[in-house]
Amino acid sequence: MLNRKSLLNGLVLSATMAISQVATAGSMNLDENMSNLSFVSVKKGTVGEVHAIQKLTGSLSDKGELKISMFLSSVETNIPIRNTRMKRHLFLSEENPLATITANVTGKVPTEAGVSMIETEGELTMRGVTKKVKVNAMVAHTGKELVVSSVKPIIIKADDYGMGDGVKKLQELAKLPSIATAVPVNFSLVFK
Repeated sequence: MLNRKSLLNGLVLSATMAISQVATAGSMNLDENMSNLSFVSVKKGTVGEVHAIQKLTGSLSDKGELKISMFLSSVETNIPIRNTRMKRHLFLSEENPLATITANVTGKVPTEAGVSMIETEGELTMRGVTKKVKVNAMVAHTGKELVVSSVKPIIIKADDYGMGDGVKKLQELAKLPSIATAVPVNFSLVFK
């Protein structure tokens, strides 16, 4: 008959083995179906709307190198004509199909089940321009996967990436008095 201490030791050993398998498994890939990236636009000074980039790919190497690719032609605003206009005039997605973010998170991601907060600097490349961005995220290690979610949004300024004229064109086409040129971006990424 197993006593309580033996049972507890067995559970701890099993959990430790599962965790170490994940920690030493090497690279992890982004689960595209479980991950999302959204941003908020504000028009007329007070009307906020949530949009998404629906197609993401990425990986987290065993050396802590994070890379996420965002397919700009997968923008979804829930208004088909606006999707088309954003692809054509804002993102120039035919010429610049991807935006990428890279960061090194060595030593910041938990290697065993648990939760940690990370603050790191990454690089966002969009429309051929690369700028440094601050990433504040919560990382949850479940033993089988990592879930990385923004704690603070990343603020993207259109002019930093040569998109100021695109915002003006969208404003003109939609006959709007204003569209904000800085947008907050949030994410929830699952790696397996």
